[in-house]
Amino acid sequence: MAIVDVTVIPIGTETPSVSSYVAELQHILQKYESEGSIEFQLTPMSTLIEGELPVLFQVIQEIHEAPFQQGIKRVATNIRIDDRRDKKRKMEDKIHAVQQKMNK
Repeated sequence: MAIVDVTVIPIGTETPSVSSYVAELQHILQKYESEGSIEFQLTPMSTLIEGELPVLFQVIQEIHEAPFQQGIKRVATNIRIDDRRDKKRKMEDKIHAVQQKMNK
């Protein structure tokens, strides 16, 4: 199971706000989550997505394409992948591990 930190940045929007584009991406992610393919978490600066790597690449491609479907002519997408294969870990497991160490 991998965790991806992804930020899709539409370039050339009419206003500085991009929340409507982010909302559209969240709808796409909700579709995958309802199918049981991924888990995701919106943060103020990016979205974290958890799942099997081939599925994550498919999801990333779809959310990268979404602003183009809304008329944007240029999109920059930043991707950071954490793919640990020695043990199966979820996003909340990583947070819990840090919290345990803080309480020592």
